[in-house]
Amino acid sequence: MLFTIGAFAIILDDEGRVLLSHRRDLDLWNLPGGRVESGELPTEAVIRETREETGLETSIERLIGVYGKKNVDELVFAFSCRVTGGELRITEEADKQAFFRIEELPENTIPKHVERILDALEAGRAPVFKRQVQMSSRAWLDHLREEGFFGPPHQA
Repeated sequence: MLFTIGAFAIILDDEGRVLLSHRRDLDLWNLPGGRVESGELPTEAVIRETREETGLETSIERLIGVYGKKNVDELVFAFSCRVTGGELRITEEADKQAFFRIEELPENTIPKHVERILDALEAGRAPVFKRQVQMSSRAWLDHLREEGFFGPPHQA
């Protein structure tokens, strides 16, 4: 059995907003990251993928979690990263880059990426090891609202 291994970056700005990339091939927002190449460590892959997809240089702060999916031979590593250089730019893979407050994530954000962001926001938490379930972006955000995660609406 061969596993596909992925690595994704969770990057927060000074205001606590998370960086998302909008994919060119699909109308979806996701965390920067992707597949770990042969001979590459997940820690190396997340830095490379983030540079390729966003133009940013990063360093890893901590492991957020390792995620699997039922009946899928895939493991995904999520890391909290900080920007150390570079400039945010449009790339071959992403036609938009933006920072979002957690309660203002686009409805077409990949649900499993939302779950990883929420895991990262739990300060001081040890890395998680869990199976993720697939759910539509709309259903996932509705579930979070019903659970009261977002609290009262933000007043500007």
